[in-house]
Amino acid sequence: MFGGLVDALASLGGYADPLGWLVLGLFLAGAALEYRDREYARAVQVGGWLVFALFWLVLIYPWFAIDQSVIRGVGAVVAAPLSVLVAKTLYEGRDSLFTLSRAVALMGVVYAPFVTLEPLRDRLILIVTDHTAWAMGLVGYDPAVVTRLSEAGVDRELTIEKPPLENTFVFLQEAPEGITYTIVLACTGIGSMAVIIGLVAAVRAPWQRKLRALAVAVPIIYVLNIVRNVFIGVSFGRQYLQVLPDATMMLFGLENELQVSYIWADRILAQSVSVVAMILVLWLVLREVPEVIEPVEDVLYLLTGNEYDLASALDVDIDRPAAGPAD
Repeated sequence: MFGGLVDALASLGGYADPLGWLVLGLFLAGAALEYRDREYARAVQVGGWLVFALFWLVLIYPWFAIDQSVIRGVGAVVAAPLSVLVAKTLYEGRDSLFTLSRAVALMGVVYAPFVTLEPLRDRLILIVTDHTAWAMGLVGYDPAVVTRLSEAGVDRELTIEKPPLENTFVFLQEAPEGITYTIVLACTGIGSMAVIIGLVAAVRAPWQRKLRALAVAVPIIYVLNIVRNVFIGVSFGRQYLQVLPDATMMLFGLENELQVSYIWADRILAQSVSVVAMILVLWLVLREVPEVIEPVEDVLYLLTGNEYDLASALDVDIDRPAAGPAD
């Protein structure tokens, strides 16, 4: 019985992509309808949030069991019921949630081209790989960057994207068969950039201030992401984080002890620090575009049931007009 439930949860992961596209379409349609009829827009956005809840629901098992990411898995567990709560609260008349809905739509607009357009995705991956290799060299590490392991003198196959990209680092010191760390789209920071761009673009504020905020936030995210890649690659490749190997292997269901350093470097430490880093980046954005406080306040209200005045707490001035389409 339990095995059947696990198989059912695993099979749901295949619906994530079509649900994601449906969510994006609904949110974009709702944002467009705001300019003509807010009540029609409300109905569409409520539907978008309900489908968004399903999107997060089907990702819970893959993120916990396949990606072995506690941070992302817990995030999906929280996001699924939170999306239902957003739908309910928006339906009941909290119009400020239109801004949060537009933000999600704009996040998708930024992120989707990198998912769908292979040349764009490959170019970003290669740029990040080059910068990660350069940064590794600065701290004294020079692993081979290859498309095939044979290029590094290793006699085993490497599963790579087609066409092959020169985006895999090979560390030979700790294992004769080589330890590989591959830069993929998730390693580029584009997801975090899309979140910040979507939030900033969705609020009502002068575009000059929006551009100044993004000119600060996006480069910081990119640089911190390169630091993250270096930390994960070196820690995993040189096996620097073999912390509690037996317990870690049992908890995460690992079969290869070499993976222990990767779990600690990426799934535990890097992802935890990334949450803190995003909060700090958001704080920098708020100094330039304090209007972003409003969707943040909405999220806090939904999580706690209490209203917050972050503008007063952070000592920033903000006009609070009636919610409407972004300028």
